[in-house]
Amino acid sequence: MDTLVSTEWLAAHMGASDIRILDATYHPNFPGEPPRDAAAECAAAHIAGAQFLDLASLRDTASNLPMMLPSADAFAARLGGLGVGDDTHIVIYDQAPHRTGSRAWWMCRVFGVTRVSILDGGLAKWQREGRPVRSGTEAKPEPTHLTVRFDPSVLRSLGQMRNLVTTGAEQIVDARSASRFSGVEADPRPDTAAGHIPGSVNLPYPQLFRPDGTFKTADELRAAFSQAGVRPDRPLALTCGSGITASTLAVAAHLIGQPAAVYDGSWSEWGSRPDTPKATTSA
Repeated sequence: MDTLVSTEWLAAHMGASDIRILDATYHPNFPGEPPRDAAAECAAAHIAGAQFLDLASLRDTASNLPMMLPSADAFAARLGGLGVGDDTHIVIYDQAPHRTGSRAWWMCRVFGVTRVSILDGGLAKWQREGRPVRSGTEAKPEPTHLTVRFDPSVLRSLGQMRNLVTTGAEQIVDARSASRFSGVEADPRPDTAAGHIPGSVNLPYPQLFRPDGTFKTADELRAAFSQAGVRPDRPLALTCGSGITASTLAVAAHLIGQPAAVYDGSWSEWGSRPDTPKATTSA
């Protein structure tokens, strides 16, 4: 199953019975940002047949952290309710600056759902090419059963990250901006320190994309990781603000064949705790 599919590919195959298109747009709406409504945006313009995944609610709602994984049962119920079954080929897109389709792709991988692709370039590229979109809400498909199998190898917890800071067994890579990583810019979440996890390196996620919003080539991605100080022969533990853009690094790592796991709590967890070490650097 290809990790990425082109707009041309989707236009040619979107009518296939095994294809299910999901809009995985999510907006964190940080303080000071103009609020955006992902559901309303999907209703205003979406690819024909696309169902709204609603990442904002597909999380552990009992956690005080913003985007912790939901339970396997909740994930299976949500996708099954959108017509995703064991033989479905999921095609995910988004229209969010944080590339939230990558988060949905990674969540699928966590729960053992591997028949999943990302529409390279997202809805923006689809529309720039003059391809048709619809407005309104698509009819819900018949619910179906989705088998999930939790894969802990692509997920890192707080305890595991503490251990990695001590042992260096995996390279910690942070997807946030250089100013957020360095600590020059304050974190947008209240009661969250500035800075980064000690020993981590910084690879801001926008550096993974071409100007048209598609992922760079494998060679270009390897170069981006290398320039950030990442060695190609060691596994990665990926972090960001809340596990969203770290998932974009996870997609890129997958594209170049480098093992990687996402720290789900990310800086929202690490930066808000008084008992975790923090580092700052010059931007």
